[in-house]
Amino acid sequence: MNILFVCDNFPPEMGAGAARCFEHTRRWVAAGHRVTVVCAVPNFPEGKLFEGWSNRFQSETMAGIEVKRVWTYMAPNAGFVRRTLDQASFALAAVARAIFLPRPDVVVATSPHLLQAVAGYLISRVKRRPFVFELRDLWPDSIVAVGAMRESLVIRMLRKLEYFLYRRAAMIVSLTHSFKRVLTSNGIPASRVAVVPNGADLELYKPGARPETLASRLGVEGKFVAAYIGTVGMAHGLSSILEAAERLLDRDDIRFVVVGTGAEKDDLVREAARRGLTNVIFTGSVPKQEVPEYLKLADVALVLLRNLPLFEQVIPSKMFEAMAVGRAIILGVRGESREILERAGAGRAIPPADTDALVQAIRELAAQREQREAMAQAGRRFVCTEYDRDVLARRMLDVLENLNPVQT
Repeated sequence: MNILFVCDNFPPEMGAGAARCFEHTRRWVAAGHRVTVVCAVPNFPEGKLFEGWSNRFQSETMAGIEVKRVWTYMAPNAGFVRRTLDQASFALAAVARAIFLPRPDVVVATSPHLLQAVAGYLISRVKRRPFVFELRDLWPDSIVAVGAMRESLVIRMLRKLEYFLYRRAAMIVSLTHSFKRVLTSNGIPASRVAVVPNGADLELYKPGARPETLASRLGVEGKFVAAYIGTVGMAHGLSSILEAAERLLDRDDIRFVVVGTGAEKDDLVREAARRGLTNVIFTGSVPKQEVPEYLKLADVALVLLRNLPLFEQVIPSKMFEAMAVGRAIILGVRGESREILERAGAGRAIPPADTDALVQAIRELAAQREQREAMAQAGRRFVCTEYDRDVLARRMLDVLENLNPVQT
């Protein structure tokens, strides 16, 4: 097959979307397929060009994937107007670039923002090929949930666009069963929604000893480390980490490490300094290949989201990566994520944004080494059985290969 994938974010950018797109497409190439990814020049989530890059149309090959990068108006992942301009510029540039690419067998576009899905749909019409919508988030509901926008005429129009795209897609690949239930309850046939969740690259994320050089560099030798690794955004409610850290300042044996960047990071750094939280360490963004080392540094991995009903339908991919490395998890998410964690026996579930429960879970797990190790081993066994990225990439490829053929 010749697969064209429209995905704004792509390595060396971090984040679940970039990782999923790369991990799937490189496996499709290894399986003998031709894959072209149309994406932006690296700038997410801060809206700043990565060092060594220029904001222009350019091409490269990465792990056998043909990568076509386009110019975009760059904005940080915060605020609505500038972020929408960013997304609109990507959609227009992606369509313009794709017109001159060889005709694919299928066009895939991913969410969360709808404009890259619009780009994928328009490209599919120009190329007269099936359009597959990869559903990673229920957008625009999510931007209303986090307070980025209020209910309005604009939101209602975006919802109409959202369902227009669902109905025009030959297939929808949903990351969660919860998303599928929402779509089918709103009239989308279940036969056109396949569930392919996130998972972990078991070769990259595997158990190992704590990296003592890294521990020394961060000043956490001999400490119990609770680590959050991922986007530091509006959805994650990481102020609860600062509140927990303040209440645990008397515990010199406990440290919090926050790895990543995003819309909320600078505010959190300033607030931690204002409160004198010497037990919280912010590393900023790190290369993807180093993420497993930071997970190995942790005694527990923190997987947190704000206390919003919409997030009960979300499954953070960082949960699977922590399981794969063999680290116990403290999960502050309800719904499908909690069901998975409890089925795996891989950690402790707490109510979202509940500082009392977070502090209690950290105190208890810091004192229960054997229980942490049992959770870690259970998580590794579970993710190897059910959430191996090799298997999931093959499952999504099966969806693409089984589309009804379109006449050339």
